[in-house]
Amino acid sequence: MSEQQQPVFSIEKIYVKDLSLEVPGAPQVFLQAETPQIEVQLGQGVIQIEEGLFEVTVTVTVTAKVGERTMFLAEAAQAGIFQIRNISQADLEPIVATVCPNVLFPYARETISDVINRAGFPPVLLAPVNFDAIYQQRLAEQQGPKIEIAH
Repeated sequence: MSEQQQPVFSIEKIYVKDLSLEVPGAPQVFLQAETPQIEVQLGQGVIQIEEGLFEVTVTVTVTAKVGERTMFLAEAAQAGIFQIRNISQADLEPIVATVCPNVLFPYARETISDVINRAGFPPVLLAPVNFDAIYQQRLAEQQGPKIEIAH
C-alpha cells in the first residue's frame, strides 16, 4: 500500500511533435555574404492526457534576418509524455514548468541545429535555457502560479 503513495516521475516518450523550416529567399539567399541577425523565441505547453500522464511541449522558433529579409525560419515543437503521480498540485506545476522542459530542451536544440544545417546554413547552436529562472520570473511578475495545465 505504501508503494502507491511514493512520488513517481518517469519519462514515457520524447518526440518531435511539429517541425517546420522556411527558406523564402532561396536560392538567392545563399549568395549573400552578410551575417544574419538571429532571433530565438521559446514557448511551453502542458496537457494532462489522463490521470498521472502529461504531455509537455517546448517550442523553439529561430528566425534569421538580414535587414527586413528573412533568410530562414525554423520551428521545432519538442514534446514528451511524462508520468507524474502522487505529487501535490502545488509541486506539480514547478515540475511541468521546469523539470520537464529541462529534459526536452537539449532535444529541441539538436533538432533546430540539424534542420538549419540540412537547409544549407551553418548550424545555430542555442545557448542553454534556465527554465527554473523563467518560472521564478513568471511567478514574481504574476504573484502566483501561471502555467496552465489543459485537460
